[in-house]
Amino acid sequence: MFDLDGVIVDTEAQYDIFWQKTSVDYQLGIADFEHKIKGTTLDQILLTYFSHLSVEEREELCRASRDFEKQMVFHTIPGAMDFIRKLKEASFRIGLVTSSDDEKLKKVFHDLSLDGVFDTVVSANRITKGKPHPMCYLLAAEDLDIPPAQCIVFEDSFPGIAAGNAAGMTVIGLATTNPESQIKDLVYRVIPNFEDLSSLLPVFQLFEFSR
Repeated sequence: MFDLDGVIVDTEAQYDIFWQKTSVDYQLGIADFEHKIKGTTLDQILLTYFSHLSVEEREELCRASRDFEKQMVFHTIPGAMDFIRKLKEASFRIGLVTSSDDEKLKKVFHDLSLDGVFDTVVSANRITKGKPHPMCYLLAAEDLDIPPAQCIVFEDSFPGIAAGNAAGMTVIGLATTNPESQIKDLVYRVIPNFEDLSSLLPVFQLFEFSR
């Protein structure tokens, strides 16, 4: 199971610019705000940090976020697409589990030609409790008809890692958003990207029965 931002696509730097500016524009006064919200849904962000705004102001912020995502460029994490292709060729069942909504996913799937790649997709539109709650990963496991203990999760954010662990899954951490030193004790293994597939072979040999 793959998260999207910071795992398949390298978008975090773009989001940092948007949310840093937003925090200043709305005078939140929260240090490192753009990093505090990583891995959470837009609804969670609005409820936690912008509940003091009027309905109209929150709607305007939603529009600004969606307009920003429409012009994003989705560069992939090195090796990610090749790794996913190899998993498909080896008949592993794979899922996309993301805090992004369906509107953004339409653009991502179009730009990266991902239609039909994943055996299940769990987006923000399908859940009522976002990461770090395990709901999204448990739903994906149910879709795939695979016990959580036989699932491998690829995550980069603290909420995502926590969600995978809470679901009882094996979590591989991507050191794309947070340094290895900060996540190594929270995951089974840390990788910088997917270029060195040999480093993942021992993990997948344990899970061949999950195909």
